[in-house]
Amino acid sequence: MNRSELSLLLRIMDEAFDHKSWHGTNLYGSVRRLSLDEASWRPQPARHNAWEIVLHAAYWKYAVRRKLLNEPRGSFPIKGSNWITRPKEGADWRSDVALLVSTHRDLRNAIARLSPKQFDSMLQGSKAGAIAFLTGLAAHDLYHAGQIQLLKRLYANRND
Repeated sequence: MNRSELSLLLRIMDEAFDHKSWHGTNLYGSVRRLSLDEASWRPQPARHNAWEIVLHAAYWKYAVRRKLLNEPRGSFPIKGSNWITRPKEGADWRSDVALLVSTHRDLRNAIARLSPKQFDSMLQGSKAGAIAFLTGLAAHDLYHAGQIQLLKRLYANRND
């Protein structure tokens, strides 16, 4: 991967996460002004809320960074993996949003340090390489941004 390809990859990831883009709201933009009530609201009991989506996205940014750097499992700052439920009382919504931001920053910093050879190699324990995981994470961010945008509309119209 050359310098211009790396710049493009980082731009794609940043636009999906927190930079201005033509496609509309990105992941951070979908949650930055959410209240605790909005973040913890569920459209139905068995459905995910925005808070869980935020932690899910943070977890996968952490997991991919860990795979890229060949780090051991178990260092995510919140107990659990993939889908983590947080109680409305006793957990801090804003600190979990900050965790999402910091895991994105940590992943971005790890990407910038990778060698060209590392981008082309398969990641440990998978059938995909770094590029597939990273472009997939950008798509993942946008997918969940759309889900959160829908949850916000449902929340606003919940009493209609």
